[in-house]
Amino acid sequence: MPGVISAGSPDTAKAGAEILKQGGNAIDAAVAASFASFIAETGVVNLGGSGIAHIYDPQFGTSQVYDFFSNVPGLDGTPPAAMDFEEVVIDFGATTQSFHLGRASVAVPGNILGLCQLAKDCGQFSLQQLLEPAISLARNGVAIEPFQAETCQLLWMIYTHTESIRSVFAKSGEVIKPLEHLFIPDLADTLETLAEEGSAFARNGRLAQALLHDQATKGGLLTQTDLNAYQVYAVDSIRLPYREYEILLPPPSSTGGVLTAFTLKLLSMFDVAALPHGSAAHMQLLYEIMVATNRARPFWDDAIEKKPAHIAIDNFLADAFIQPYYLEIQEAITQKRPSPFVAEPDAPNNTSHLSVVDGDGLAVSLTTTAGESAGYIVPGTGYIPNNIMGEADLHPKGFHTRPAGQRIPTMMTPTIALLNGKTRLVLGSGGSIRIRSAILQVLSNLLDFKMTLDQAVNISRVHVESGALQCELGYDETAVSELEQMGYAVNRWQNRSIYFGGAHSVSRTPEGRLVAAGDNRRGGATATG
Repeated sequence: MPGVISAGSPDTAKAGAEILKQGGNAIDAAVAASFASFIAETGVVNLGGSGIAHIYDPQFGTSQVYDFFSNVPGLDGTPPAAMDFEEVVIDFGATTQSFHLGRASVAVPGNILGLCQLAKDCGQFSLQQLLEPAISLARNGVAIEPFQAETCQLLWMIYTHTESIRSVFAKSGEVIKPLEHLFIPDLADTLETLAEEGSAFARNGRLAQALLHDQATKGGLLTQTDLNAYQVYAVDSIRLPYREYEILLPPPSSTGGVLTAFTLKLLSMFDVAALPHGSAAHMQLLYEIMVATNRARPFWDDAIEKKPAHIAIDNFLADAFIQPYYLEIQEAITQKRPSPFVAEPDAPNNTSHLSVVDGDGLAVSLTTTAGESAGYIVPGTGYIPNNIMGEADLHPKGFHTRPAGQRIPTMMTPTIALLNGKTRLVLGSGGSIRIRSAILQVLSNLLDFKMTLDQAVNISRVHVESGALQCELGYDETAVSELEQMGYAVNRWQNRSIYFGGAHSVSRTPEGRLVAAGDNRRGGATATG
């Protein structure tokens, strides 16, 4: 079964392509590639994290979202006397950001349970077959890709936080460098046992027991009750018309899916293709639509706390609610001046995405994260837990204030676009709050401006943050200056940057040809099965 995959590293893409070549479908390829990414892309994702997968089957016209993001731990109700929860401050150059590590930063992990469920429900291959590429990588180690190594170096305080993680990522005394051999002891054995025992190994088997023993003895919150209660949700997509296309987006726990739907509804009210790409008028429209979504976000955050998700979504995306924002944008464009800026909380970048389409048009868009990792390795397992409980942007009311068992909201937005019921584009991105702006621009570049997929993914992007339009290197200086003359604050980037996301994408052209494009900001790679 031929197909294509785009992912965050060559080894990840190769793992998925191998499964396609063996006759697996897109789900098989995505699961195998995702497990491989936990070794090949361990600078940004790992086994102990969580994710969201989005599937579309053109044979039946059905779509579904598998939500295996993290829950808040602590259902047993008795927190430890002293929590292992330590702040570290990372210097990003232009700014700094604090994270919290340690056992009490670990949220209920979903990656293993979610991927196993996905393979069981929708795949054709056994778990043993799907884990073979990951086991091989874990057994032999990998030459770490430059993007992954640079991420580890940037987050050096995390990857040297304890002796267990330091012995892997800084065994020479310095943080791992590009193409240096990375090997995580015990991880291959863990994956081999997972292949034999399935998800029970992570819920109540030996891996679970090792994780829970470490939590119980060293100040963590995660218990057996949390693992027993955790569920992988299979939920319906948000289905949104956009010109002649239909866009499929994930519902909560994805905050990003709902906000992206809001943004696309606004964009659909404007003839963006009539504007020269990258012109001042085009950038002004993007700025205004992004800021309008920021202004609307507090209403969404309030609604989802008080109403059932389907009612909150319907109200937030209702024409009557969106219309005032459209009028505000129109006024700003007519008067050539910026509308009021509203900021969003900053958030980390450590997310990875992969996209797959097989020869039958079956599509998978899959995003995973582990935060930055909790700064340690569970003894004897090679398992690196997440620090999702230690990311301030996910806990705006304060750390450890959400009720135990609650699903934590995420900006992950694995997305699929359809044309006449057939897969047209599969995409998503890493980059937290930059996920939405990356998806918006790639979609519009391909569907509105009719760019090739590689152009749509890798042309310069913008994002609104810190009161200014962040312009990646490559925008026309005349257009940028014209925008400034209207009163818009602009920050010119002198480089291409992971800041603007990593939208690894695949598409099916109207003629039926499958195409893949890796985002070169984040080490993107493609492969054909």
